[in-house]
Amino acid sequence: QLQLVESGGGLVHSGGSLTLSCAVSGFTFIVTWFRQAPGKGREGVACIITDDGKAYYADNVKGRFTISRDNAKNTVYLQMDSLKPEDTAVYYCAADRTPRPPQAFLSPTGYDAWGQGTQVTVSS
Repeated sequence: QLQLVESGGGLVHSGGSLTLSCAVSGFTFIVTWFRQAPGKGREGVACIITDDGKAYYADNVKGRFTISRDNAKNTVYLQMDSLKPEDTAVYYCAADRTPRPPQAFLSPTGYDAWGQGTQVTVSS
């Protein structure tokens, strides 16, 4: 059974950094970080393909966020730098065992498993 556990959220000032962790148990094709701000839909932020380690990012975080993985620890990380108040949201990691086309990588539809979410708050 595919299970995900996130950690690492918190409160940070604008311009600061945070690192989120997602411990993954089970086989995956892709692991993706999503976020959801109050009153908004769930937004794909970054993903990493298990097989080749390629990473993809939403335009609004490109250059500020870095997704990586430690295969020995079965953990995927999201390093967030130059944080802005608009990055405030609950962050979720999700995983899917089934290959999907690149245009669907950051879509929340059809993921096999989700973590419980971790709050990230960026103060101005």
